[in-house]
Amino acid sequence: MTLEIIRSEQAPAAIGPYSQAVKFGGMLFCSGQIPLDPVTGELVSGDIKAQAERVMKNIAAVLSAAGTGFNNVIKTTIYLVDIADFAAVNEIYGHYFNSHKPARSTVAVKGLPRGALIEIEVIAGL
Repeated sequence: MTLEIIRSEQAPAAIGPYSQAVKFGGMLFCSGQIPLDPVTGELVSGDIKAQAERVMKNIAAVLSAAGTGFNNVIKTTIYLVDIADFAAVNEIYGHYFNSHKPARSTVAVKGLPRGALIEIEVIAGL
């Protein structure tokens, strides 16, 4: 088996030495997405809901580039700067995972790149 690097122009370019996602053995491992606008590369303005929506759109673009989608997501990890944002994030998240409910962890962190309030990473099947 070989690794295949996945890249989508519809999601922000990596801001470090990593790939947006890597395919391996029928699985897709996506790097964490923060709420960067894929066109400008800047953090989107707005509250946690606006940031969560941008993150989910970025994830959708990476999944699509790999030939998969939210229905094949197996595991997600959500990183929040403020755990009090959990309910607001859950509302946005639920629009993308309505009937399909992957395993999930949510972790409160001290800080995220670029001052983001949220980061989400996913693992999906192909």
